[in-house]
Amino acid sequence: MLKIIVDTNVFVSALIQRSYPYLIVDAVFADPAVELCLSDDLFQEYVDVLNRKRFTKFPNFLANAQLLLADIETRAKKYHPTSKLHIIKDDSDNKLLELAEVSKAHYLITGNTNDFTLDRFKETQVVNPKTFWELYLER
Repeated sequence: MLKIIVDTNVFVSALIQRSYPYLIVDAVFADPAVELCLSDDLFQEYVDVLNRKRFTKFPNFLANAQLLLADIETRAKKYHPTSKLHIIKDDSDNKLLELAEVSKAHYLITGNTNDFTLDRFKETQVVNPKTFWELYLER
């Protein structure tokens, strides 16, 4: 089982354009060998960000976001981090590392290269969408 954590920015990109994030989302929900790892805090961030009014300028964004959130809730495996970390400068991003620690995810996929400057956190490799897609295709 390939365990992944998907940063919110990847889902936003997937809903806006047909590039690597879109391919990843499409594959994640079609491949039973991929486990999407989720925590309550991360899901709440997905809900908050995907419902922002600024995204209404993109056709069908909010409707597609609601479908995506329902798929995430159904498909993801929920984990419950027990420790608070303070590794990344943007403290809200530490929830991803907390989830990585408890889920032992293989990959954390993020487009946020400003805050995620580390290549690895414990067992989890931190990658951008393009890198993940290339690794996914190689398996």
